[in-house]
Amino acid sequence: MPEKKIVSLLAAGTEIVYALGKGDALVGRSHECDFPSEALVLPACSSVKFAPDLSSTEIDRKVKEILTEALSIYTVDKEMIRQLSPDVIITQTQCEVCAVSLKDVEDALGSLLDKNAEIISLSPNLLGDIFADIRNIARQLNVPEKGEEVIESLEERIDLIRHKLKFITERPDVFVVEWLSPLMVAGNWTPELVEIAGGVPIMAEKGRHSPFIDYESLRAADPDIIVVSPCGFSIERTMSEISLLLELPGWNALKAIKNNRFYIADGNHYFNRSGPRIVDTIEILAEIINPKQFIFGYEGAGWLKFEV
Repeated sequence: MPEKKIVSLLAAGTEIVYALGKGDALVGRSHECDFPSEALVLPACSSVKFAPDLSSTEIDRKVKEILTEALSIYTVDKEMIRQLSPDVIITQTQCEVCAVSLKDVEDALGSLLDKNAEIISLSPNLLGDIFADIRNIARQLNVPEKGEEVIESLEERIDLIRHKLKFITERPDVFVVEWLSPLMVAGNWTPELVEIAGGVPIMAEKGRHSPFIDYESLRAADPDIIVVSPCGFSIERTMSEISLLLELPGWNALKAIKNNRFYIADGNHYFNRSGPRIVDTIEILAEIINPKQFIFGYEGAGWLKFEV
């Protein structure tokens, strides 16, 4: 059976394909697919409709303007996809802001291809959904055994963390920032990851979309730990806008700040991607929440402590 040609329009989808040993079958990617580095040589089949270097506030405003007009914030390169002639296209329906959506792909394809491309649409809300997506893609790519092997390896790493935390009773309140302005708390799978890593997630529910909150609610909650990992932002990008938080009234009076438990993490590569590196995110959170029990080696690259 000939190898299926794959176009992934989702960064997590690209990472899953590589984890399954099918990277050689990828012929195209989204503009956001930047890991592993081998993916960068593939042609990009999508682009975003606004300048990526806008501020957090400007990005939020622009996205809302575009979506109010019932438009997608992404453009799919129809001609590129036609030339690549994929057998499989991976996209998502989880978030209309995070990546190219199923509707974008269906609209772009239309009668574009001279064959029926199989569309795999991912929509994870919980950790189990992410593992189910890995299984599904593995099955669709005819490597179900490899899918089980990948999941077993990920689950073993999670079990190690759970085992080490079995006798630790202290569970600090953890607030994870998913957007800086307006302020958003990380939902979906993130509260579950916080729980596994030994914390108590606050102001967000497992499996529910990330909500915007007002700052006064955060002040009232006064968490033990604050982790800032804006969607799509590297640590450097977040640091360039961290003043949005530092200048909030009473920020330095928060318990997390007074106790030096304020952290910046790589949202782009870890917290916001629903692929195999979601377990890296759990390990990052474990290092942050329980530094005496866990040293996985992410500090400095995946996260850092912000000294106020």
